[in-house]
Amino acid sequence: MPRRSFCFLAFAATLMTGTLGYAGSSSPNGCISVLDYDARGTVIGRRLINCDSRGSQQPGVRSPRPAEAGSRDRSAGIRAARPQTERPDIEPGELVVADPPRRFLAAVRRDGYRLLEGQRLPALSMAVYRLRTPASITVDQAAARLRRHYPGLVVDANQRYETAARVSRNGSRARAAIGWPPPSERCGKGIRVGMIDAAVDLTHPALVGRDIEYRSFHGAGRTPGPAEHGTAIAALIAGNPADRGWGGLLPNVEIKAANMFEKNSRGKVVGNAMGLFKAMNWILSKRVHVLNLSIAGSDNKVARLVFDKANTAGLVMVAAAGNWGRADRPAFPAAYSHVLAITAVGSGHDIYDYANSGGYIDFAAPGVRLWTAVPGGGRYQSGTSFAAPYVSVLTAVEVFRGAKPTAVDIRKILRQNVLDLGAPGRDDVFGWGLINKRPACDA
Repeated sequence: MPRRSFCFLAFAATLMTGTLGYAGSSSPNGCISVLDYDARGTVIGRRLINCDSRGSQQPGVRSPRPAEAGSRDRSAGIRAARPQTERPDIEPGELVVADPPRRFLAAVRRDGYRLLEGQRLPALSMAVYRLRTPASITVDQAAARLRRHYPGLVVDANQRYETAARVSRNGSRARAAIGWPPPSERCGKGIRVGMIDAAVDLTHPALVGRDIEYRSFHGAGRTPGPAEHGTAIAALIAGNPADRGWGGLLPNVEIKAANMFEKNSRGKVVGNAMGLFKAMNWILSKRVHVLNLSIAGSDNKVARLVFDKANTAGLVMVAAAGNWGRADRPAFPAAYSHVLAITAVGSGHDIYDYANSGGYIDFAAPGVRLWTAVPGGGRYQSGTSFAAPYVSVLTAVEVFRGAKPTAVDIRKILRQNVLDLGAPGRDDVFGWGLINKRPACDA
């Protein structure tokens, strides 16, 4: 039978549905409540139309409970569709919340949010929760609504992160690219280097016999993503330099490697904030001397809190500056003030074509056309991802030798041995310059 739609003002919507709504021109956000009827006058659906950018009602007013994405709204008999305006750099329909107040979860369930996962992070002294948002609004709108209802709540999208690298035709071995001779026999003993990255192929010849503890933090029901990037980073840090020149910047260190990347239901490889937080908690519990983060994403309120707590706990962090070739889009976590941001240069000290620039860049290191280990063999690759390990191993040695484990102190130490490139002094392309230092124990 044909379906008819009627628009009612707020009081009519209240009478018919039992839920307070706004309608007509008097609505604070411009929403009009539309009830759909069949020919017998039975309500078969309800819609909000003409909403403004906030897409929700006033603070303190509970919204109708929408159906979850992909589920059937039992009261309406129609399938709810998730908004088509979600940002591509987030997990669709997901929020992360840090340390919510008591009874928060029960309250938001009544408003259409659903708990997907809760995780205590004892090393960070906090808890995080992953929520499914109501199907009728975007993730950003859902987060804004919760911030209005719960002032001070730390909530944001479940941010996605990436590991970007480009294949090159030829180039240099890692130690040769920076001018380091073969490593001394004991340099690195007792030093622990953490890395949060992709999966690691522990059977690769570059890593066989290395001291690596590996753990994957992919989501339940999903599988880890491919091991190309994580294997390359692990081998750059501690690969066997005698076997085809694999990496080996500090071969004798212990590596604590955490994977945060996974394949989603569509087969796409993604790394998200929730995986990052769990990996960070594990890395902190291992008491590493430095954490290498060859990943990049956008700023995120919950991630910012996590990195603040890691900094307070005494973790020194080094991150890739990003491979977007942008000056107007800083890459995080590198752009957080207590993280060292590393860009990449080639053999002629020219900047990597796709390197980000900006006021957050600290130092430059080789990262163009480096020989890297990947499952099944090796390849030359380029990216700021591969520059970060140089600064990570130098930092780890300094912290191990007694340097204060803060980004401020490590910057002061490393600035004493740089090759100034670009504009005199610090600049937005090369930072303080190209690292011109060997590990203090590497005689």
